[in-house]
Amino acid sequence: MTKYVVKRVLLALVTVVVISLITFFAMNAIPGGPFNKEKATSPTVQAQLEARYNLDKPLTTQYVLYMKNLVKGDFGVSLKNGREISDIIGESFPISGKLGILASLIAIFTGIVLGSTAALMRNKWPDRLIIFFITIITSMPSFVIATLFLYFFCMKLGWFPAFSAGENMTVLPVIALSMSPMAYITRLTKTSMLDALGQDYIRTAKAKGVSGLKVIFVHGLRNALIPVITYVGPMVAGILTGSMVVESIFNIGGLGSKFVMAITNRDYTLIMATTIFLAVIMVLANLITDIVYKMVDPRIKLD
Repeated sequence: MTKYVVKRVLLALVTVVVISLITFFAMNAIPGGPFNKEKATSPTVQAQLEARYNLDKPLTTQYVLYMKNLVKGDFGVSLKNGREISDIIGESFPISGKLGILASLIAIFTGIVLGSTAALMRNKWPDRLIIFFITIITSMPSFVIATLFLYFFCMKLGWFPAFSAGENMTVLPVIALSMSPMAYITRLTKTSMLDALGQDYIRTAKAKGVSGLKVIFVHGLRNALIPVITYVGPMVAGILTGSMVVESIFNIGGLGSKFVMAITNRDYTLIMATTIFLAVIMVLANLITDIVYKMVDPRIKLD
Protein backbone atom coordinates (compact mmCIF):
# COMPACT_ATOMS: atom_id res chain seq x y z
CA MET A 1 0.00 0.00 0.00
CA THR A 2 2.77 2.46 0.95
CA LYS A 3 4.65 1.82 -2.28
CA TYR A 4 1.48 2.38 -4.26
CA VAL A 5 0.67 5.65 -2.48
CA VAL A 6 4.19 6.97 -3.04
CA LYS A 7 4.00 6.03 -6.72
CA ARG A 8 0.64 7.75 -7.08
CA VAL A 9 1.88 10.91 -5.33
CA LEU A 10 4.86 11.13 -7.70
CA LEU A 11 2.55 10.57 -10.66
CA ALA A 12 0.25 13.27 -9.28
CA LEU A 13 3.12 15.77 -9.18
CA VAL A 14 3.94 15.01 -12.80
CA THR A 15 0.27 15.43 -13.72
CA VAL A 16 0.07 18.83 -12.03
CA VAL A 17 3.25 20.00 -13.79
CA VAL A 18 1.90 18.90 -17.18
CA ILE A 19 -1.40 20.68 -16.50
CA SER A 20 0.45 23.84 -15.50
CA LEU A 21 2.53 23.70 -18.69
CA ILE A 22 -0.49 23.27 -20.93
CA THR A 23 -2.41 26.01 -19.12
CA PHE A 24 0.47 28.48 -19.15
CA PHE A 25 1.38 28.22 -22.82
CA ALA A 26 -2.23 27.92 -24.04
CA MET A 27 -3.11 30.99 -22.00
CA ASN A 28 -0.28 33.02 -23.48
CA ALA A 29 -1.00 31.80 -27.02
CA ILE A 30 -4.26 33.78 -27.04
CA PRO A 31 -3.78 37.25 -28.58
CA GLY A 32 -3.88 40.16 -26.18
CA GLY A 33 -2.88 40.50 -22.56
CA PRO A 34 -4.17 41.45 -19.11
CA PHE A 35 -3.43 45.18 -19.59
CA ASN A 36 -4.71 45.65 -23.14
CA LYS A 37 -8.20 46.65 -22.04
CA GLU A 38 -7.14 49.17 -19.41
CA LYS A 39 -8.44 52.66 -20.18
CA ALA A 40 -5.99 55.52 -20.66
CA THR A 41 -2.98 53.23 -20.40
CA SER A 42 -0.06 54.67 -22.30
CA PRO A 43 2.55 52.40 -23.91
CA THR A 44 5.05 53.53 -21.25
CA VAL A 45 2.75 52.61 -18.36
CA GLN A 46 1.85 49.30 -20.00
CA ALA A 47 5.55 48.48 -20.44
CA GLN A 48 6.14 49.27 -16.77
CA LEU A 49 3.28 47.02 -15.71
CA GLU A 50 4.57 44.16 -17.86
CA ALA A 51 8.07 44.60 -16.42
CA ARG A 52 6.69 44.60 -12.88
CA TYR A 53 4.96 41.25 -13.38
CA ASN A 54 7.76 39.74 -15.56
CA LEU A 55 5.51 39.70 -18.63
CA ASP A 56 8.26 41.29 -20.69
CA LYS A 57 10.45 38.20 -20.34
CA PRO A 58 10.40 35.11 -22.60
CA LEU A 59 7.60 32.65 -21.88
CA THR A 60 9.93 29.92 -20.66
CA THR A 61 11.51 32.34 -18.19
CA GLN A 62 8.08 33.47 -17.01
CA TYR A 63 7.04 29.87 -16.42
CA VAL A 64 10.19 28.98 -14.49
CA LEU A 65 9.86 32.07 -12.29
CA TYR A 66 6.21 31.31 -11.60
CA MET A 67 6.88 27.67 -10.66
CA LYS A 68 9.78 28.69 -8.39
CA ASN A 69 7.49 31.03 -6.51
CA LEU A 70 4.75 28.40 -6.43
CA VAL A 71 7.07 25.85 -4.81
CA LYS A 72 7.70 28.43 -2.07
CA GLY A 73 3.95 28.75 -1.53
CA ASP A 74 3.68 32.08 -3.33
CA PHE A 75 0.71 32.15 -5.75
CA GLY A 76 1.48 35.74 -6.69
CA VAL A 77 -0.95 38.62 -6.95
CA SER A 78 -3.88 39.30 -9.23
CA LEU A 79 -2.92 41.32 -12.29
CA LYS A 80 -6.25 43.17 -12.11
CA ASN A 81 -6.61 44.26 -8.49
CA GLY A 82 -3.22 43.50 -6.94
CA ARG A 83 -4.67 41.24 -4.24
CA GLU A 84 -2.82 38.18 -3.01
CA ILE A 85 -4.18 35.17 -4.86
CA SER A 86 -3.85 33.04 -1.73
CA ASP A 87 -6.34 35.43 -0.07
CA ILE A 88 -8.72 35.16 -3.04
CA ILE A 89 -8.61 31.36 -2.91
CA GLY A 90 -8.89 31.38 0.87
CA GLU A 91 -12.11 33.37 0.85
CA SER A 92 -13.65 31.81 -2.28
CA PHE A 93 -12.94 28.10 -1.97
CA PRO A 94 -14.84 27.59 1.33
CA ILE A 95 -17.98 28.68 -0.53
CA SER A 96 -17.36 26.24 -3.39
CA GLY A 97 -16.28 23.56 -0.91
CA LYS A 98 -19.48 23.90 1.10
CA LEU A 99 -21.62 23.66 -2.03
CA GLY A 100 -19.62 20.72 -3.37
CA ILE A 101 -19.62 18.69 -0.15
CA LEU A 102 -23.35 19.19 0.48
CA ALA A 103 -24.18 18.38 -3.14
CA SER A 104 -21.99 15.26 -3.03
CA LEU A 105 -23.59 14.00 0.19
CA ILE A 106 -27.09 14.52 -1.22
CA ALA A 107 -26.16 12.85 -4.51
CA ILE A 108 -24.56 9.83 -2.81
CA PHE A 109 -27.26 9.23 -0.20
CA THR A 110 -30.23 9.85 -2.50
CA GLY A 111 -28.68 7.91 -5.39
CA ILE A 112 -27.96 4.84 -3.25
CA VAL A 113 -31.45 4.85 -1.70
CA LEU A 114 -33.22 5.30 -5.04
CA GLY A 115 -30.99 2.78 -6.82
CA SER A 116 -31.47 0.16 -4.11
CA THR A 117 -35.23 0.75 -4.10
CA ALA A 118 -35.41 0.40 -7.88
CA ALA A 119 -33.40 -2.83 -7.75
CA LEU A 120 -35.45 -4.40 -4.94
CA MET A 121 -38.72 -3.43 -6.66
CA ARG A 122 -37.65 -4.24 -10.19
CA ASN A 123 -40.39 -3.89 -12.83
CA LYS A 124 -42.81 -2.50 -10.26
CA TRP A 125 -44.22 1.03 -10.22
CA PRO A 126 -41.57 2.50 -7.84
CA ASP A 127 -38.84 1.25 -10.18
CA ARG A 128 -40.55 2.68 -13.26
CA LEU A 129 -41.23 6.01 -11.51
CA ILE A 130 -37.63 6.35 -10.35
CA ILE A 131 -36.19 5.51 -13.76
CA PHE A 132 -38.61 7.96 -15.42
CA PHE A 133 -37.45 10.91 -13.32
CA ILE A 134 -33.81 9.83 -13.47
CA THR A 135 -33.97 9.80 -17.27
CA ILE A 136 -35.37 13.35 -17.30
CA ILE A 137 -32.64 14.58 -14.93
CA THR A 138 -29.91 12.87 -16.94
CA SER A 139 -30.98 14.71 -20.08
CA MET A 140 -30.52 18.14 -18.46
CA PRO A 141 -27.09 19.62 -17.58
CA SER A 142 -26.66 21.21 -14.16
CA PHE A 143 -26.65 24.76 -15.55
CA VAL A 144 -30.04 24.17 -17.20
CA ILE A 145 -31.44 22.85 -13.93
CA ALA A 146 -29.93 25.84 -12.10
CA THR A 147 -31.53 28.27 -14.56
CA LEU A 148 -34.94 26.61 -14.17
CA PHE A 149 -34.62 26.69 -10.37
CA LEU A 150 -33.69 30.37 -10.47
CA TYR A 151 -36.65 31.20 -12.71
CA PHE A 152 -39.36 29.24 -10.90
CA PHE A 153 -38.34 29.27 -7.24
CA CYS A 154 -36.78 32.75 -7.14
CA MET A 155 -38.46 34.82 -9.82
CA LYS A 156 -41.93 33.26 -10.04
CA LEU A 157 -42.65 31.75 -6.61
CA GLY A 158 -40.32 33.94 -4.56
CA TRP A 159 -39.42 31.13 -2.18
CA PHE A 160 -35.73 32.02 -2.27
CA PRO A 161 -33.98 35.37 -2.70
CA ALA A 162 -32.42 35.88 -6.10
CA PHE A 163 -28.72 36.76 -6.24
CA SER A 164 -28.15 36.78 -2.50
CA ALA A 165 -25.19 35.52 -0.50
CA GLY A 166 -27.37 34.41 2.43
CA GLU A 167 -27.72 30.87 3.76
CA ASN A 168 -31.01 30.33 1.90
CA MET A 169 -29.26 30.89 -1.41
CA THR A 170 -27.15 27.74 -0.99
CA VAL A 171 -30.18 25.45 -1.18
CA LEU A 172 -30.89 25.77 -4.90
CA PRO A 173 -27.22 25.61 -6.06
CA VAL A 174 -26.64 22.51 -3.92
CA ILE A 175 -29.68 20.74 -5.35
CA ALA A 176 -28.80 21.80 -8.90
CA LEU A 177 -25.25 20.47 -8.52
CA SER A 178 -26.40 17.17 -6.99
CA MET A 179 -29.06 16.23 -9.55
CA SER A 180 -26.92 14.85 -12.38
CA PRO A 181 -24.50 12.89 -10.13
CA MET A 182 -27.46 11.56 -8.15
CA ALA A 183 -29.08 10.28 -11.35
CA TYR A 184 -25.90 8.48 -12.39
CA ILE A 185 -25.40 6.96 -8.92
CA THR A 186 -29.01 5.75 -8.97
CA ARG A 187 -28.49 3.92 -12.25
CA LEU A 188 -25.12 2.56 -11.13
CA THR A 189 -26.47 1.35 -7.79
CA LYS A 190 -29.46 -0.34 -9.39
CA THR A 191 -27.32 -2.21 -11.92
CA SER A 192 -24.73 -3.23 -9.31
CA MET A 193 -27.40 -4.25 -6.81
CA LEU A 194 -29.19 -6.46 -9.33
CA ASP A 195 -25.87 -8.09 -10.22
CA ALA A 196 -24.95 -8.62 -6.56
CA LEU A 197 -28.35 -10.11 -5.62
CA GLY A 198 -27.96 -12.66 -8.42
CA GLN A 199 -24.62 -14.01 -7.16
CA ASP A 200 -24.16 -17.46 -5.60
CA TYR A 201 -23.14 -16.12 -2.19
CA ILE A 202 -26.51 -14.36 -1.88
CA ARG A 203 -28.36 -17.60 -2.58
CA THR A 204 -26.10 -19.39 -0.11
CA ALA A 205 -26.83 -16.81 2.59
CA LYS A 206 -30.56 -17.16 2.01
CA ALA A 207 -30.28 -20.98 2.15
CA LYS A 208 -28.52 -20.70 5.53
CA GLY A 209 -31.45 -18.76 6.90
CA VAL A 210 -29.85 -15.31 6.99
CA SER A 211 -32.47 -12.58 7.43
CA GLY A 212 -33.59 -10.70 4.36
CA LEU A 213 -32.36 -7.31 5.64
CA LYS A 214 -28.92 -8.71 6.43
CA VAL A 215 -28.70 -10.32 3.00
CA ILE A 216 -29.57 -7.02 1.34
CA PHE A 217 -27.54 -4.53 3.40
CA VAL A 218 -24.56 -6.63 4.55
CA HIS A 219 -23.97 -8.97 1.63
CA GLY A 220 -25.66 -7.30 -1.33
CA LEU A 221 -25.31 -3.56 -0.80
CA ARG A 222 -21.67 -3.67 0.34
CA ASN A 223 -20.56 -5.37 -2.86
CA ALA A 224 -22.91 -3.25 -4.97
CA LEU A 225 -21.28 -0.07 -3.64
CA ILE A 226 -17.82 -0.89 -5.05
CA PRO A 227 -18.57 0.61 -8.50
CA VAL A 228 -20.24 3.57 -6.76
CA ILE A 229 -17.10 4.24 -4.70
CA THR A 230 -15.07 4.24 -7.91
CA TYR A 231 -17.30 7.00 -9.26
CA VAL A 232 -17.62 9.03 -6.05
CA GLY A 233 -14.02 10.31 -5.96
CA PRO A 234 -14.00 11.88 -9.44
CA MET A 235 -17.60 12.99 -8.87
CA VAL A 236 -16.74 14.96 -5.72
CA ALA A 237 -13.73 16.53 -7.41
CA GLY A 238 -15.85 17.29 -10.47
CA ILE A 239 -18.49 19.04 -8.37
CA LEU A 240 -15.87 21.02 -6.45
CA THR A 241 -14.05 22.09 -9.60
CA GLY A 242 -16.96 22.26 -12.02
CA SER A 243 -19.45 24.42 -10.14
CA MET A 244 -18.31 27.61 -11.89
CA VAL A 245 -21.36 27.92 -14.16
CA VAL A 246 -23.85 27.27 -11.35
CA GLU A 247 -22.01 29.74 -9.11
CA SER A 248 -22.15 32.33 -11.85
CA ILE A 249 -25.89 31.77 -12.38
CA PHE A 250 -26.67 32.30 -8.69
CA ASN A 251 -23.96 34.95 -8.26
CA ILE A 252 -22.56 33.18 -5.21
CA GLY A 253 -18.93 34.27 -5.53
CA GLY A 254 -17.16 30.95 -5.06
CA LEU A 255 -13.86 29.91 -6.59
CA GLY A 256 -15.56 28.76 -9.79
CA SER A 257 -16.97 32.19 -10.52
CA LYS A 258 -13.59 33.74 -9.72
CA PHE A 259 -12.03 31.39 -12.29
CA VAL A 260 -14.53 32.46 -14.95
CA MET A 261 -13.83 36.11 -14.14
CA ALA A 262 -10.09 35.51 -14.36
CA ILE A 263 -10.45 34.02 -17.84
CA THR A 264 -12.62 36.95 -18.95
CA ASN A 265 -10.11 39.48 -17.61
CA ARG A 266 -7.07 37.48 -18.77
CA ASP A 267 -5.72 37.55 -15.24
CA TYR A 268 -2.82 35.19 -15.94
CA THR A 269 -1.67 34.61 -12.36
CA LEU A 270 -5.18 33.92 -11.08
CA ILE A 271 -5.86 31.54 -13.97
CA MET A 272 -2.68 29.59 -13.23
CA ALA A 273 -3.28 29.47 -9.48
CA THR A 274 -6.89 28.31 -9.69
CA THR A 275 -6.10 25.74 -12.39
CA ILE A 276 -3.28 24.20 -10.35
CA PHE A 277 -5.32 24.33 -7.14
CA LEU A 278 -8.29 22.58 -8.74
CA ALA A 279 -6.00 20.04 -10.44
CA VAL A 280 -4.51 19.12 -7.06
CA ILE A 281 -8.01 18.56 -5.67
CA MET A 282 -8.88 16.29 -8.60
CA VAL A 283 -5.70 14.24 -8.19
CA LEU A 284 -6.16 13.89 -4.41
CA ALA A 285 -9.78 12.81 -4.84
CA ASN A 286 -8.77 10.02 -7.22
CA LEU A 287 -6.00 8.87 -4.85
CA ILE A 288 -8.37 8.77 -1.86
CA THR A 289 -10.89 6.84 -3.96
CA ASP A 290 -8.35 4.13 -4.76
CA ILE A 291 -7.41 3.78 -1.09
CA VAL A 292 -11.05 3.56 0.06
CA TYR A 293 -11.69 1.09 -2.76
CA LYS A 294 -9.03 -1.16 -1.28
CA MET A 295 -10.46 -0.83 2.23
CA VAL A 296 -13.97 -1.80 1.10
CA ASP A 297 -12.77 -4.79 -0.94
CA PRO A 298 -9.51 -6.27 0.46
CA ARG A 299 -9.30 -8.63 -2.53
CA ILE A 300 -8.24 -5.73 -4.74
CA LYS A 301 -4.49 -5.48 -5.23
CA LEU A 302 -2.90 -2.05 -5.60
CA ASP A 303 0.38 -2.34 -7.49
